Formats: sequence, C-alpha cells, structure tokens
Amino acid sequence: MQDGPLQGLRVIDASTILAGPLCAQILGDFGADVVKIEHPVAGDGMRGHGKSKDGTPIWWKEISRNKRGLALNLSAPEGAEILLRLAARSDVLIENFRPGTLERWGIGPDRLHEVNPSLIIVRVTGFGQHGPYAGRAGFGTLAESMSGFAYMTGEADGPPTLPAFGLADSLCGIAASSATAMALWHRDRDPERRGQVIDLSLLEPLMTAVGPAPTVYDQLGVVEERHGNRSTNNAPRNTYKTADGHWLAVSTSAQRIAERVLRLVGHPEVVEEPWFATGHGRAAHADLLDKLVGGWIAERTRADVVAEFTDAGAAIAPVYSAADIVNDPHIRETEMLTSVPDPDFGPMLMHNVMWRMSRTPGRIRFTGRALGADTDTLLVDELGLDPAEVASLRERRIVT
Repeated sequence: MQDGPLQGLRVIDASTILAGPLCAQILGDFGADVVKIEHPVAGDGMRGHGKSKDGTPIWWKEISRNKRGLALNLSAPEGAEILLRLAARSDVLIENFRPGTLERWGIGPDRLHEVNPSLIIVRVTGFGQHGPYAGRAGFGTLAESMSGFAYMTGEADGPPTLPAFGLADSLCGIAASSATAMALWHRDRDPERRGQVIDLSLLEPLMTAVGPAPTVYDQLGVVEERHGNRSTNNAPRNTYKTADGHWLAVSTSAQRIAERVLRLVGHPEVVEEPWFATGHGRAAHADLLDKLVGGWIAERTRADVVAEFTDAGAAIAPVYSAADIVNDPHIRETEMLTSVPDPDFGPMLMHNVMWRMSRTPGRIRFTGRALGADTDTLLVDELGLDPAEVASLRERRIVT
C-alpha cells in the first residue's frame, strides 16, 4: 500500500497540545517520517488530555500515530545539539513554544538554517511571533473568544458560547499542514532550495472561518449578533425535535430546497409569498417557518422524517452523538473511521486519513507510541551516537 505523497520527507514534531501535533499527524498520515519530541520526564501534555483506558491515554494513540518517539530535553545544551543534528537531515520542524524560547535555547530559526538552509520551520503560537500579544500565553479558548466565534455562537438572549472541543487548534493544525505543503512546493522549485519560516497563530484560521463580520463592520458599521441555530441569510434553518426524541438539522441555503421543504410539510401556499423568493426574506419570517417545519417534524419519528426529506430531495441530517457516528452506514462504508491494530488496545477505531487520494492515499502505519520508544534507534542508529553516550544522557534525564 502507498504510504502517501510525502514518503521520504522527514518532519520533526517539537510541538504540543493539538495544533502543531495535528499538523504533524496529517503529514505523517500521508507518508512523512515524523519524529515526535517529548520532554524526557514530563512527556507531552497531550498524554494527559482526554479519556484513558487502563491508564493509557486514548487520544494520544490517534494524534501521535505515524510518529516515532524521541524523549529529549531541548532546554539542555546537549539536547539542543541533538535537535540541530536531527534538523540537519530533516525537511520540516514544527514547534509551538512561546516566541523567543527556541532562540533562548540557541536553536532559533537563524541557527537552524545555519545547519540546514532548506528547513521549513513551522511556528504555531496563540497570537503570532510579533505584535503586542506575542508574548501572551495562547490557547484555543482564547482564539475562540477573540476570533468572533464565541460572540456569534449561542442563543440571542444567552451568553457567548465556546465549543466543547479544540476548534481553534484543529483549524490551525489543518491550516499549518497546507502552509507546510506550500513552503515545500516553493523550496523544491527554488534553485538554492531555501527553506523559510511559517508564522501561524491560532487566531487567524478561526477568524477566517467565522466569516466576513470584520468587513461588514468596516463597510456598514454593523456588529453581527448571536441568533442561535438560525441563519440571517436563509430560513428555515434550525434543529427540530422528532416525536421519538431525536434532533434533526434542516438547511435551506438553496431556494429550491426551501421550496421543497415547505411543500413537503404541507404548506405550498407559503412558497407563493413574495418574501419567500429570497433567503433574507425567508430569514425575516423564521418564526413562521420554524413553526411550520418544526410542527410537522414533531409529529413523526426520526426515521420517517429523514426518509421523507430524502425522497423529496430536501436537505436534512440527524444530530449525531459519537455512538451514532460509529454506527452510521455511510461513515462505515466510506471508511471515514478505520480500525487500526494497537499494542495496548488491540483493534482500535479512529479517524482515517482526512482525504482520499487516488494514487497516493496514505495510511495509518502505527498508533501513538510510548515515551521515548525510538530514542535509541534515532540517536544510535541514525545519528551515530555511542550507546555509552546515550546511557549518560539518559542518566542525566536529557533523554529517555
């Protein structure tokens, strides 16, 4: 099986807590040889995130899949020197320390490019490498607050709402993988094969995803407010409860879909109203449309509603729990989830590689590994350190 289009690429993942590690995971899924660096005593903070089974963290198995493990103290001069030796034979380094940390350890971009001018350095922080907030602690929650996401999420009369998962980090990790591919494309077409530094904040990708609210404010002086599950651009658009206690989401972004929905629920006369002809007109009558659609759905089971909407060519989807996702036939058949062998858990279900490529599909070669699982292989076999030197480093807790 093809390991993916990035086979032969060496990536150092010196990041932690989701955004950087997700970027590295995506690169590893599509063939890159990823070396995951963790602190030799504390390990990676991601090991403490999410639920565990028999003391073994579950999320770690996915976020660190396809990564060989090196436990290395980068703040120690000996550890920094080992990183430089690894960087000299690598293509990409991903880090998310506060700005100035690598420079303080003597392994900032200038030094890294001395040993490897072709290296792509991906720097992920809360607010970027420069500016008034650059030195602040940066976490996804802060980006979710400052991006406009929380302000626009929730009921109109309720508080701003934060996501229950790492939204800002996840978007940033995906964006970072795209930025890395762009930098590699440029490097490999540069006659001198020069690398570059990618400065990526948690804030910017989510600001982009939230939409043009800043531009609307700039042009109209209008601040868009929370409006729950409704849209200001079309209606009906909401979640509705079925007779058997399930929730369904309805979207009518296209005019023809809105018309099908209202005819399906028994109100073709509404389609003839002048205001129904535009999304904004329908949004202005959301109370009426929610009553008509919600009332019809409330009298039927989830299975019946989904079947009738599907037959009518209208857009609807169940609001899924994790159990629903696992048991959905489409998700199963298209292998959005896949079973991977794991030494601790046996067969383990997890997200598959994120997209399908016809010639270089990528794959999950192995799950997240134990702390320092590949330290000896990397240092002795690849870098040529003497085993006695590695033993000395281990005694001083510079490696594990």
